[in-house]
Amino acid sequence: MESIKLDITKATQFLNPGTIEAYAPQVAAAQVALEEGTCAGNDFLGWLHLPSSITTAFLTEIENVADTLRKKCEVIVVAGIGGSYLGARAVIEGLNNSFAWLIKDKKNPTILFAGNNIGEDYLSELTTYLKDKKFGVINISKSGTTTETALAFRLLKKQCEDQFGKEFSKDVIVAITDKKKGAARITATQEGYKSFVIPDNVGGRFSVLTPVGLLPIAVAGFDIKALVEGAKDMEKETGTDVPFANNIAARYAAVRQGLYAQAGKKIEIVANFQPKLHYFAEWWKQLYGESEGKDHKGIFPTACDFTTDLHSMGQWIQEGERSIFETIISVEQPNSTLLFPHDNENLDGLNFLEGKRVDEVNKMAELGTRLAHVDGGVPNIRVSVPTLNEYYLGQLIYFFEKACGISGLIMDINPFNQPGVEAYKKNMFALLNKPGYEAESKAIQERLTSDK
Repeated sequence: MESIKLDITKATQFLNPGTIEAYAPQVAAAQVALEEGTCAGNDFLGWLHLPSSITTAFLTEIENVADTLRKKCEVIVVAGIGGSYLGARAVIEGLNNSFAWLIKDKKNPTILFAGNNIGEDYLSELTTYLKDKKFGVINISKSGTTTETALAFRLLKKQCEDQFGKEFSKDVIVAITDKKKGAARITATQEGYKSFVIPDNVGGRFSVLTPVGLLPIAVAGFDIKALVEGAKDMEKETGTDVPFANNIAARYAAVRQGLYAQAGKKIEIVANFQPKLHYFAEWWKQLYGESEGKDHKGIFPTACDFTTDLHSMGQWIQEGERSIFETIISVEQPNSTLLFPHDNENLDGLNFLEGKRVDEVNKMAELGTRLAHVDGGVPNIRVSVPTLNEYYLGQLIYFFEKACGISGLIMDINPFNQPGVEAYKKNMFALLNKPGYEAESKAIQERLTSDK
């Protein structure tokens, strides 16, 4: 099998000669710290050798539960937020038919997502849609008390039981949660739900290769064994025994840090020319934003879908403030073939494309964009993927995870915690007068009164 490839030549030209190689000792030290567990956040390194530790028996167990859900349900709602849903959605939408939600698939249920917002209209419309559907729920929450997910699950659990009864609901609600503690664990035990464990040493944004991602992906009908195999091969290809010159995760981490520290590039745009990768970029944004954005440091991660966003963001990228660099995820070979037809009138002037594949036009748009942006002062990194399938998405997931760990340690921060995400929750609970937040509620009301 081929592997994904990394091209940094259009980024290193913005750096002093030898900059990337100068990072080799820091990269090596970061890799050793990860391997030996001597780095900050060492209690969340379970992802590091996760692919090689997953057994065939474990994957078969997940597939068996997925088969049960597929047989019993026409819709499965995945309830989770952040790392509890983005990885699964990235893979499912990366592999699915773009119009899957319109297609009646007798083999695989429609996968919907909830618990990732507090939109009353969204939840109302979801529950209305499910009223005449045989549906199940995969509830993904370590604590069971994350507001967005707990709210959605309470609604979905009640609706499922009201429509089908508790006995049927027990078979179509699955919990992915903590091994021993938390509200979701207690509920799963009391109700008799099938459950899988979120490992204590794997943070949410690194959890796509745990049941958090694997079960929804399997329910959608995709090959989780191939996904894990791709990640396992990338684990080997980015190990400490792989020379720096050949280690794509190490080199990606190094070039990012070089652009950040030496060239003053504070924003990284991940872009693709394949619409199916939209949610992969959303997963990537959380991975890097939550890992690096702390201690008043960090490259701001954002994403664009090209060529679509070239008609909205292209002007800024080409001629705006030169604080950005790009990482392009390029899919070498699409899974379909579609040729441009001939048109007798040729009013659009496109007959010169007659007989060409649509992807050939797309590839020239990609190359032209990269050249234009480099000419405009935007360093450009290219990650090429042979084709979109489970194996290569597995490779891509582990590649970005490993590079993220290395990059964060080079930056001298803890890449595996996320202390900042609690601030809004404390304010929200205080404003809602949640029991236990009386002092905070009083303080925030006084603050709001004084601000008027």
